Amino acid sequence: MDKKLEIKEKVEELVKRLQSDKKLLDSFQKDPIKTIEKLLGVDLPDDQLKPLVTSVKAKLAASNAGDLLDGIKKIF
Repeated sequence: MDKKLEIKEKVEELVKRLQSDKKLLDSFQKDPIKTIEKLLGVDLPDDQLKPLVTSVKAKLAASNAGDLLDGIKKIF
């Protein structure tokens, strides 16, 4: 399987888990590296996890922006 596809699927999985658990999301916002390590069950150097954390943050932000736009559409 393509590594990029695997990473994309993992990001999707992590975002769903974070969005469904407020405590987990709060933990991610406070210490994203440790939270991702916990969710993945791995202990990797921070430099290796930073790209994954960045992708998860971007996906969460995009999802939040989409929710905001949906809310605005309902007003009009």
